[in-house]
Amino acid sequence: MISTNHNLKPDDQRIVITGIGLTAPNGNSMAEYRESLLSGKSGVSNYEIRYFGETLAGVCDFDVRRHQTRKDARRGTRAGSIGIYCASEAIEHSGIDWENADKSRVGIYIGVTEHGNVETETEVHELRGFDYDTSFWSHHHNPRTVANNPAGEIALNKGVIGPHYTIGAACAAGNAGLIQGTQMLRLNECDVAICGGVSESIHTFGIFAGFASQGALATHDDPTQASRPFDMNRNGIVVAEGGCIYILERLSDALARDANIIGEIVGYAMNTDATDFVLPNSERQAQCVEMALGRAGLATEQIDIVSTHATGTAQGDALECEALRRVFNGHGNTRFNNTKSFIGHSMGAAGALELAGNLAAFDDGVCHATINVDQLDPDCALDGLVTDQPHELGNVEYVLNNSFGMLGINSVLIVKKSIDRE
Repeated sequence: MISTNHNLKPDDQRIVITGIGLTAPNGNSMAEYRESLLSGKSGVSNYEIRYFGETLAGVCDFDVRRHQTRKDARRGTRAGSIGIYCASEAIEHSGIDWENADKSRVGIYIGVTEHGNVETETEVHELRGFDYDTSFWSHHHNPRTVANNPAGEIALNKGVIGPHYTIGAACAAGNAGLIQGTQMLRLNECDVAICGGVSESIHTFGIFAGFASQGALATHDDPTQASRPFDMNRNGIVVAEGGCIYILERLSDALARDANIIGEIVGYAMNTDATDFVLPNSERQAQCVEMALGRAGLATEQIDIVSTHATGTAQGDALECEALRRVFNGHGNTRFNNTKSFIGHSMGAAGALELAGNLAAFDDGVCHATINVDQLDPDCALDGLVTDQPHELGNVEYVLNNSFGMLGINSVLIVKKSIDRE
């Protein structure tokens, strides 16, 4: 049972963030990413993929060779490379003496929406040139497509011999990775948790075809305006790749090494709609938010920023806003924003990336805007919705991060800025 008052937890049960590494379609570091969010810079561009053809996507442009050899990158996967890049940057950001760290006490927990589709599609495509003779099938295929691959590639690259696995949680996976890391630290299964989410989704034509067949794939003459949650003219999802990985530690350990503490995880919750394969349930979403608030011992008016999940679909955005109105009901000075409007939907990485973009507000006191809202849909009206330009808030103490996914999986995470050192 989680305490309803995080201030009463002993320091070894209080979990803090000490490092963040990321790659997004509009930035490859926290500083670059934050600058893009504050300046309104989109990372969505024209994109073409085999069989499906021309479309739009959020494409990352990071240095794969910064933390990987050419051989390992060729043997592995795009998701693995994203994970290795983000994990390496997060470790460096944390200031941990990695060379001397006990790798048996490090755990890796990586959220994914799906994994293996890219590699399987590629093998089938390549096999056409050999008249579908399966003797030419790559011997790398099985390790590339096993579900634990992204976390496993990080473990191999960083020499981690503690537990590693991926968490399949659809588009709630980024939050789920952080929640799993928090729980494993509290259970003393590890001393350092490398956790978050990654996505290579833009490299599988199937995801574009699937969303298109649902009528849920965004189109626009200007790629930078295609991802437009809450807007009357929104017409679907912009698929994106990316990753964001965090270093989590117990507060006691972080204080002992005088680490720079970015924030404390004070509340989280996960639940399930159990009503539809795709269509969200606003009542269950509201309950998930309320559960996280209860576990954190917080009132709604204490939340400074809510990072919304909204993907740009007609029903999904409206139902999430309905859930948020149910919980917040216009009380307090809470601000609401959306990061997918800048980068598209990075699937398994979405929750982790969107949280990172808002955690920067702990330092600069600014709530970044939601871009591309030219005409607000009345069904998406929220008191405190930030559109067009960033809002100066001054002090930001709490950020609440929504992340929801298909098959009705919901996740919510709450992070606090200041650390009460008792």
